[in-house]
Amino acid sequence: MRDSPTYESGYIQSYDDNNAAKTLAGSFLQRSHSLLEGTLPRVDGLQTILEVGAGSGHHFPYVKAGFSKYVMTDGSPEMLAIAREKFAQQTASGIMVIEQRDATRLDYPDASVDRLIATHVLEHLPNPVNVLREWNRVVRPGGVISIVLPCDPGLLWRLGRHLGPRRNAQRLGLAYDYLQAAEHINSIFNLTVFIRHHFEHITESWYPARVAVPDLNLFYVCHIQTVKS
Repeated sequence: MRDSPTYESGYIQSYDDNNAAKTLAGSFLQRSHSLLEGTLPRVDGLQTILEVGAGSGHHFPYVKAGFSKYVMTDGSPEMLAIAREKFAQQTASGIMVIEQRDATRLDYPDASVDRLIATHVLEHLPNPVNVLREWNRVVRPGGVISIVLPCDPGLLWRLGRHLGPRRNAQRLGLAYDYLQAAEHINSIFNLTVFIRHHFEHITESWYPARVAVPDLNLFYVCHIQTVKS
């Protein structure tokens, strides 16, 4: 049996390229970040925002103003090193804190943040129901959990992989299909079932078809308004 391929450094470069590049795939990924902020329901008092699995900070430029503190976290020190360079001005001013944290076990008190953001994160994490429970724990009642998910393994998402991401990864010498199988361990079909079962107050959006059919969309966006347990 052959060993698994190694891809950490190449994956980081590929991730950044796919999110920021002026390509069709890059524009769609950027659209998912914009869509999350554009569909945020009106909720007062979103002063402290925690982003989990932030990577190198692609989502932050899209976040609506009005917060007083932004805590950006990720499990990868390499990703956070890029983020610290990008957002040196924000960290120096005190508006942003960048910390290495495990998105499945957050070292923050109960009800300590007003909004939690997770873009393209939950599909990667084992035991997603436990993760949702942990995210809900740190958000105050009346706060918001904002989530973006890829519609993987929906038909349109599988087709979209051929429009750039696969070629970019292969150019870096990555085993793209193996990487995706190892990274995207939770199906959009299952994740939406979990979210809808465990939370009552949800605002949902789909892109680009805008109908609740994963096979016809690339991204699913939701905002969960938290309540007391």
